[in-house]
Amino acid sequence: MIPHKAPNVLRVGPARLTAGLDHTRRLDLPAHRTLHGQPVAQDVGTLIAQVNEVDMRGRGGAAFPFGRKLRAVADAAGAKESVVLVNGAEGEPASSKDAMLLVRTPHQVLDGAILAAEALNAREVVVATVAGELAEASISAAVAERRAANVAGAKESHIRIRVVGLQERFISGEGGALVRGVNGEEAVPPGRKRRASTSGVDGLPTLLSNTETYAQLALLAELGPQKYAEVGTSREPGTVLLSVSGGAATNAVVEVPAGTMLADVLDLCDAEPGDGVLIGGYHGAFLSPEMAVSAVISREGMKKAGGELGAGIVVPLGANTCPLGEAARVTAYLAAQSSGQCGPCRLGLPDIARQMLALTDGSGSQDAIRRSVRAVERRGACFHPDGTARFVLSALEAFEADIALHRDYGSCGRPVRGVLPLPEPENEPEYRLDVDWTRCQGHGLCAHLLPEFVNLDDYGFPSFRTVPGWMAKEARRAVDMCPALALRLAETAMVRTG
Repeated sequence: MIPHKAPNVLRVGPARLTAGLDHTRRLDLPAHRTLHGQPVAQDVGTLIAQVNEVDMRGRGGAAFPFGRKLRAVADAAGAKESVVLVNGAEGEPASSKDAMLLVRTPHQVLDGAILAAEALNAREVVVATVAGELAEASISAAVAERRAANVAGAKESHIRIRVVGLQERFISGEGGALVRGVNGEEAVPPGRKRRASTSGVDGLPTLLSNTETYAQLALLAELGPQKYAEVGTSREPGTVLLSVSGGAATNAVVEVPAGTMLADVLDLCDAEPGDGVLIGGYHGAFLSPEMAVSAVISREGMKKAGGELGAGIVVPLGANTCPLGEAARVTAYLAAQSSGQCGPCRLGLPDIARQMLALTDGSGSQDAIRRSVRAVERRGACFHPDGTARFVLSALEAFEADIALHRDYGSCGRPVRGVLPLPEPENEPEYRLDVDWTRCQGHGLCAHLLPEFVNLDDYGFPSFRTVPGWMAKEARRAVDMCPALALRLAETAMVRTG
């Protein structure tokens, strides 16, 4: 697990979301009120009009128009109750902006969530974050500060605020998974698409958006649309929070006006593109060094450069690590982070991960990987297979010269230094399948159920590979369905993963 300490903060241009953080590690409620004042409640029509005037989009990656979300929840709720849900469960290893906001300026996030809740006449605000981390402690302390202020007679909102800690996983921040987690279920995508705006927390219409989105909403209400739009571009007003890590000498959350050159951000963090810059995280894409130098920080600018701004993740690789090895390492992580609910995740992603690993020693094939990618695209129960496919295809294109070196010489001569951030390894069980040969009749059903972990010889009899912990459920199913009752599942020693 990556410790979510209070990240460093840098900026290009004016301080908005990061205002006051040069002088303190955390803005408590009195300091926040001195800097930002007391927000004024607005009706839902006024709030939607302001949001639409600056075309505010969600900052979690999908860039969905926030005004449309507000309107959808308002229409679905009518006179009924609704809920405002803050997605602070940052499962993306390369992102730290949500943690920065929750740790260092939590009341900015709460102000935005409460403004939305008051406009919608919502029952409560729920803040979902990673359990046991500094962000959970900080936002819980902020809630306690507001309760104490109300007791002391201050004019703080009386809307109930609840903090929910969830296990950190890559997929835990997906909307459906987040709602399930808050509802006390396993935090995995539901498989069937459900709109939180009609049925979310406790089955109620739910306004679900990213931590930064609510902080931006509070800033918009404070400044008004005209002043808010004084920085940024005409099409994308305001500032953007970027998480810069990897090969950068200074890892930081950087606040920049939309329209800033990516090269200026890299210079600020003392970062060289090297073999490329990953934009948008592990469901994003690599920009070549040439494209990175000319790319503009905005949704439109990144699309022109061949990437997606996504959740504002910027990871320069530098020149001292093997880029193909880095990509293979992340692909294996993404395969292990799936919920294993559908064929593309359960079978396709591990296959792609193994083929990426084979590519690093020169024995793999780009064409074989592309065929495997096509087999998972647009077939998953959630976006995880498609996002992983995007990452892999981008790596194949960006590192074509490096792939040629691996094919010709078995290596590019550089070690894999772990520049692309991943969680610290954790102990996780592995399993092995044992067979009672006095019972086995060579039906082959086990290979049909677990094709990635069971091989059949010419006579239909199985041999087994080690089964990772995240596939234990499917392995038990194979054991239960063996018609000869010949299979057993045994846990091996704990192994380090990640």
